[in-house]
Formats: sequence, structure tokens, C-alpha cells
Amino acid sequence: MKRLLSLAILLISCMLTEAQSGYNIPITLKPYKNTYVYLGYYYGRLKALADSTMLDENGKGVFSGKEPLPGGIYFIVSPHKEILFELLIDKQQQFSIAADSASLPNNVVFTGSQENNLFHLYTRFTNQIGNEINKTNTELKAAKTAKDSTKLKTRLKWLTDKMQLYRDSMVAKNSNSFLSALFQAMKEPVIPPGAKHPGGKYDSLFAYKYFKSHYWDGVSFDDGRLVRTPFFEAKLEKYYKELVVPNPDSIIAEVDHMLLYSRSSTEMFKFLMVHFVQKYINPEYMGQDAVFVHLFEKYINTGQADFFTQQYKDYTFKRAYSMMANLIGQPAAPLDLVDTLDKPAPLHNLKSNFVVICFWDPTCSHCKETVPKVDSIYKAKWKNEGVALYGVMVDGGKENWKKFINDNKLTGWTHAYQLPSQQKEEEAANKPNYRQLYDVYQTPILYLLDKDKNIIAKKLSYQQLDEVIDLKLKTKKSN
Repeated sequence: MKRLLSLAILLISCMLTEAQSGYNIPITLKPYKNTYVYLGYYYGRLKALADSTMLDENGKGVFSGKEPLPGGIYFIVSPHKEILFELLIDKQQQFSIAADSASLPNNVVFTGSQENNLFHLYTRFTNQIGNEINKTNTELKAAKTAKDSTKLKTRLKWLTDKMQLYRDSMVAKNSNSFLSALFQAMKEPVIPPGAKHPGGKYDSLFAYKYFKSHYWDGVSFDDGRLVRTPFFEAKLEKYYKELVVPNPDSIIAEVDHMLLYSRSSTEMFKFLMVHFVQKYINPEYMGQDAVFVHLFEKYINTGQADFFTQQYKDYTFKRAYSMMANLIGQPAAPLDLVDTLDKPAPLHNLKSNFVVICFWDPTCSHCKETVPKVDSIYKAKWKNEGVALYGVMVDGGKENWKKFINDNKLTGWTHAYQLPSQQKEEEAANKPNYRQLYDVYQTPILYLLDKDKNIIAKKLSYQQLDEVIDLKLKTKKSN
């Protein structure tokens, strides 16, 4: 009898598990009827749709699916494609929603999801505080006296602290909830007043070091739910923009650290990998392409980014092999080209303290504007500073090229281009051409080399190259 009872309990348990697999979220949304509404989610800064449902005559519909939804912050979208309100999706995916769009965000009721009721209370509270903060900021901008400014700044701090206290109280009462994980991840470090400096000695960088070392407190890089929030990517961007030294070695160390800790979460690892690749494949600052090359060599080329589409993988391979040959500090690839008379004019034959390479096209509108300015600064300044100018015609045709050189009196340059026969020989031998070796995917592009033909700077404006040359000459003089 006991065995039969145990078997029955096991069968009921299995049936309940099967019935609750996937997600089932009935929704009543007034005053909409006979129209589609949508369930969307955040993915970093992006917004995407997860599901849709047709509301009936009574404004009722159901979001449902056989597979559970990934955890995160989701939102309900109106037939007019407007976000009406947010909700949390976690382990509990069998609950219902009732709302009236005429009185949002106040009139939303969740049945079967206590966490969403708490989240809704928090949303109402933050809307109220947010309105007060916006009002106070407006008043602060219009403040006419120091006394008024001080008073308003004090109020702003009080409002901000009030919001954080609200979050902290909810964390204390619901420590194991998804909502608590969100609040912990949103929190920024507060430097303790009167904190002791290391060794008892004043350190002017103490605040920075403290803030950086505690920035990720409360964030689990194995929690894939965080990628489906509107704040995590912004927090990530702030860290690399304000707290990480912008040289490639420092960035690489941070990136590897994060990717290592995210490995147990497929969602987080994918998100971070795509984020870092997109950020450094076309970096904001010169030299940071070395970070992408590192990502390619360590992760992409070893099969650890198999979630990339074949098209995107091909793109990263192409970009990586173009960047590898022209990283800052590396020797510049030989340019064995010919001049306007088709006589050899190799780059490495130039003898000078610096060489500026200008890749350009006589039919490119940007080149038509920039190249004469490069010529002007060369003649007015660079030539006397020991700078040689090596111009490479990328496209546009030989006759257009020669005409532009003559019309604009681009004298003193070494003008060069690649013979069609040279290009065919390279293709037949399957050798990379200079476009790949110098990552020439647009024009104009400028490179700066030292006397040994090592790359000092690349893809900067001529004004920025001038600043680099001045800095190098100043450093050399002081040494």
C-alpha cells in the first residue's frame, strides 16, 4: 500500500512539473480588445519582442510557450508599440496580470507573483521620487543664490538616499529574490567617511581605488538574468570608460577576468563576448584594436564563440587578420609600390625621422578636402621637422590621380600606387595585399611611422598626427 501511494505521489509530481514547464501568463488589459499586445524584454541597450497575444472582446489574452523564458526585466507593449509597464520574469512563470492603461503605472495587479507585486510597488515609488528629483534639478538650474543652491543640493541627496534606503529595505526583507539581485547590481559603492588610508598614509587615489575595487560588489557574472535589464550594459560601459586605464594591456586583463567569471552562464558569456568584440573591433581610441585581436586569438579562433553566425565569424576573421599586421609598436608592412612614372618607390627606402603614409583616392570627396590640408602642414611644418610624406593611391584611376597631384601641386611627396600586374601576382600567390595589411577600408587613412618604420600612430586626423609628432619631438629633446 505504501509503495502504491509513493508511486501515485511520484506520478502527480511529474504531472505537475510537466504542466508548469514553459510559461503561461494570462493578461487582462483594458481598454484594448480584438488587437495584439506584446511581451518584450531588454537585452543590454536593445529592446526585443519575446511573444504576442491577441486580446479578445473582454481585453483578455495569454502569453504562453513550451520553453521557459530566460530571466530578466520584461515589459508589456501596447498595440501602438508603446511600453506600458515592466515586469520580472524568473523561475515563477505561471501568473496573471490585470491592468488598465488609463491609470498606469498605478493600476497593475499581479496574481501568483509576489515578486512582481513588490517590483510594481518599487516602480510606483521610483516614479514618484524620480519626478521630485527632476523637479529639484530644474529648480537647481534656475537657483539665483548660493543659499538656494545648497538647499536644493541637500534635497537632491536626501531624495537619492531615500531611494537607496527603499532598495536596501527590500533586499533585507527579500534577500533571495531576483529583485534583490537587481538592487544589489544597481548599487554603486559609497566611500566611507573617515576611511583609513592604507598604511595610515594619505593616498590621493584612495577614493578611486576604493570605488573601483567595490564597483562590482553584489554583481554575479554568472547571473545571466542581468543581461536582460536596461542598466547592466550602462554599468559595464561606465566601468571601462571611467575606471579602467584605457591602454590595451589594462583592458585585456579586465576583459579576461570578466569572461572567466561568466563562463558558468552561457547568456552572460555570450553577452560580454559580443559587447567586447563590438566595442573594440572599431575602437574609440587608437591602439585599442589590440584588445579585439586578443579576443580573436584567445576566444574566437579557438572555437569559444561558436554562437556567432557564420557571416559575423567571417567578418571578425577578416578584421582580425587586417589588424594583426598594423598594431601600434609593430613594424609597418613593406609597401613595394611604383611612382607616377611606374618606377619602384618602396616605402622602406625613405630615410627620415618620421614617415606619414596617406592612403587616398582622388575621386573621394573627403580626400579632396583633406589631402591639400595634409600637403599644407607638410610644407609649412613637417618637412622642417624631418617628416617624409608617402602618398598611396588606393582607387580612382591613374589619370585622375596624376591630375589631382599636378592641380594641387603636391610636391615633395613620394607618390605611389600598385600596378595591376603586382595585384594579380599577389592574388595568384594568395598573399595579403596592402589594403589588408594596413586595414584600408576607407579613405583617407593616415599612419605615422618612426625612423625604423615602426607604427607610432594610425587612423588619426592630420591635426592629431601633428600633436603626436610634436610630443615625440619634445620627448626626444628633453631626453
